Amino acid sequence: MHAVEGGASGGAPVISIVVPVLDGLPWLGQQLQALADQHSRGAAEVIVADNGSVDGSLDVARRFARMQPGFMVLDASGTPGAAAARNAGAQAAGGALLAFCDADDVVGPGWVQGCIDGLQHADAVTGCFDNATLNGGVAGDPQPPATSQLGFLPAGLSSNLAVRRPAFVGVGGFDERLSVGEDIDLCWRLQLAGYRFGVATGAVVARRERARAGDVFRQAFSYGRCGPLLYRRYRAVGARPDVGGAARGWAWLVVRLPRLRHREFRRSWVRALGVRLGRIAGSLEQRVVFP
Repeated sequence: MHAVEGGASGGAPVISIVVPVLDGLPWLGQQLQALADQHSRGAAEVIVADNGSVDGSLDVARRFARMQPGFMVLDASGTPGAAAARNAGAQAAGGALLAFCDADDVVGPGWVQGCIDGLQHADAVTGCFDNATLNGGVAGDPQPPATSQLGFLPAGLSSNLAVRRPAFVGVGGFDERLSVGEDIDLCWRLQLAGYRFGVATGAVVARRERARAGDVFRQAFSYGRCGPLLYRRYRAVGARPDVGGAARGWAWLVVRLPRLRHREFRRSWVRALGVRLGRIAGSLEQRVVFP
């Protein structure tokens, strides 16, 4: 049983937004305020699923729960991991639609309605990303997600994902054994079970990049490392390695080595290196070839 704090919105929610958090300061408040400022046709609730924070995130979340109708805080610390926190939030949710976003990003003004609109024609949708606003860049047109990044079925990221509850429950939610790649795994299982997947162009999230090169590398390495695991799971139903893409990736790293002296470029190069090395490490661990 998960303890829930906070008040109801005054009516059954159409959509429930789940925000998993583990030590989400200093950004959590910004995300929650963006969710509080949403306007949608139909009631929405926000569930902050805390996975064991010790940095004051709970105090921030509880303040919003006291002040904002439909905001609540869920103790989701029983099982470590974002996947477990999202599942706990989904289990406590009252909406027929579920949406997921991260504590360190910022949803756009029409994000909730964009998720609702997208789910009118699909069982699961991923939104688009603004990769510039929170990272010192100039805001431009939102970028569609890289839905075919592993060369198999389309998939979205859990930082901007919405699913109809029956579909989510029907496939068992997020796989809590996965620390990374659980969102891709969920999207693939949904489609293999016959559910429709789409892109909600009106659901835009400003994504926050890691500031330090070491953090960028570690995150990218973990993303790369999950690729071989997913390939091993799904190769029997059509997942294939992209050897040509891997070769082009390594060539890009070599050709652009001289540009490392430019600080603004360094993060992109370090991220690409992390993914490539993560793929090698994951391939060795899973005993497959997925470069």
